[in-house]
Amino acid sequence: MKYLIDSSAWIEYLEGSEAGEKVHKILKENNEIFIVSIIIAEVISKVKRKGLNTELAYESIIKNSNILDLSPKICKEAGLLHAELKNKQRSLSLADALIITSTRKLNAKLITKDADFKPFSNVIII
Repeated sequence: MKYLIDSSAWIEYLEGSEAGEKVHKILKENNEIFIVSIIIAEVISKVKRKGLNTELAYESIIKNSNILDLSPKICKEAGLLHAELKNKQRSLSLADALIITSTRKLNAKLITKDADFKPFSNVIII
């Protein structure tokens, strides 16, 4: 199975929470794990603000993930999705639109704790 793990799920994993245990299980199974580079920035920012080890967080993500490059086509599709949904779902960020568009391109499930992704069918909320 293919999964794209969102920054909120990575934070749960790194903190060792109950939700993070679900991520840990997915990582240990024979799955293809993906991220987009903006997720690295989001996780590192959150880890730094919490006073935790940014190098450990970075290495954990890199070691366990395939990085999907954000192609111009993905960026265009994400921009269109963001514009379409922004009036309905005010909290949907452009980063969220990039993540959901990337998940669709991969034909993968998104693992997240972020309720902003709830309306999308290919999402597993932990």
